[in-house]
Amino acid sequence: MVSMIVAEVRRWTPSDSVEDITAMLHRAYGSLAAQGLHYNASHQSPRHTQDRLIGGTSFLAVIDGRIVGCISLYPGRPNAYHSYYQRDDVAYFGQFAVEPEFQGHGIGRMLYQMVENHARLLGKSYLALDTAEPALDLIAMYRRWGFEIVDEADWTSTNYRSVIMAKPLA
Repeated sequence: MVSMIVAEVRRWTPSDSVEDITAMLHRAYGSLAAQGLHYNASHQSPRHTQDRLIGGTSFLAVIDGRIVGCISLYPGRPNAYHSYYQRDDVAYFGQFAVEPEFQGHGIGRMLYQMVENHARLLGKSYLALDTAEPALDLIAMYRRWGFEIVDEADWTSTNYRSVIMAKPLA
């Protein structure tokens, strides 16, 4: 049995180090990058990280002052990059990562619960995400969390096909 680690989960603030968050994202996505999957978070610049943090409602997991996880929630909007994300009844999340040494201890689940609860507060009916089609472990985890594949996408910024996954919040 894996032990749970308690982290403080709170909203991101502009005083949080974007450089530290970016470095954590790079480490968290490092194993996926080593598999040849070109996730944006595996190599994005601090400026891109900041734009993604500001563009949504972002949460951090912090242990002893150290940022060990991140997730950003975005409401559906007409200019979203996929038609599923343009729906008014949908919120979607991204930039979801946990520091490798803390993975498997419940921190990701805590971050995820924050965005699911926030999406409900926003009155959304569905929560969605996208991930690489070859990332079978991630797809299996999201299925365990109640998500199903609802569409596919081929982003210009990645080197793989993605699946769009969603779950009802009712």
